[in-house]
Amino acid sequence: MPPLPPDPPALVRNVSVAPCDAATLARLRAPPTADDEAVFLTCSLRLAPDDHVRKRIVIEGSAASGLTLDCAGATLGSPDVPAHLGAYTIAIRSRPPTRPGERWDRPSDIRIRDCTVFGHVRIWGMGENGQGPLLRDSSHSLGHTERAQAAAPTGVTITGTTIVAAGPIPLYVGPGVTRLTLQGSRLAGRSVSTALYLDAESAENRIDDNIIETETEREAVAVDGSARNRLTGNRFTLRGQGGVRLYRNCGEGGTVRHQTPSDNVITGNRFRTGGLFPAAAIVVNSRNGWRLTCGEDAGYPFGSSIDNADHGTGNVVAPNTVE
Repeated sequence: MPPLPPDPPALVRNVSVAPCDAATLARLRAPPTADDEAVFLTCSLRLAPDDHVRKRIVIEGSAASGLTLDCAGATLGSPDVPAHLGAYTIAIRSRPPTRPGERWDRPSDIRIRDCTVFGHVRIWGMGENGQGPLLRDSSHSLGHTERAQAAAPTGVTITGTTIVAAGPIPLYVGPGVTRLTLQGSRLAGRSVSTALYLDAESAENRIDDNIIETETEREAVAVDGSARNRLTGNRFTLRGQGGVRLYRNCGEGGTVRHQTPSDNVITGNRFRTGGLFPAAAIVVNSRNGWRLTCGEDAGYPFGSSIDNADHGTGNVVAPNTVE
């Protein structure tokens, strides 16, 4: 499967989209029902500070490109509802091709600001995680990194926003996502995994000047086969778990991981640690094949199929402060 050429400029950037009409705003403000639990946004929206939107928000495909969701302090999601993986408070996703030879229809240049989000935000293209069947099939031939990036959302900016997790990872950046910015925001609540996940083949994301204090069962930030990212000026509160781990998952779900966790810049961050035996703040190449799943992608002459090591190179991980 040869790699697709880059999207033409007209498909990559829309300057803006029209504002939402009164009917869309009224629908968002109405309580969710079994028949109307999610709203697909293709218009820009400004909420009022006292709004509380309990319906899930889905931002899908190029029709949403250029969209701004300005909460102006409003709340999305419900703090009193148990969270599960399929019930995203905000989903930003691409639509798969409907016919052979068609491109993925992806959103670009999405802006989310000044929100309080209860639950979790997920951004993805070919797969919600590294094990999706379409992603797995693509990974079995060369050019997979380029295809995954061409299929995934790009240019998502989240500023001034708090995401309060209740189980699932508060912000999951799926395979191939590029140019995400998380700035001046806060990740809080409780996660059974990490606070932030940068998945395989994603790249060029910026995580700057945030407060990351989610109570996690793993490291706070996973850089899993993700490259050329910048994590700067963030303040971490750790409770015995690690801060940032750079690695390349191997084999899981039969997906070959092509890209290595390389050329990332992790500087100017402050890690406040706790617990009797706090883990290291940053570890590069933290796995190197120590997983039972590593043989699941065997049989291909490239990537993690022939070498389970992490192979992260060119990473800059100093200076940072550990308290």
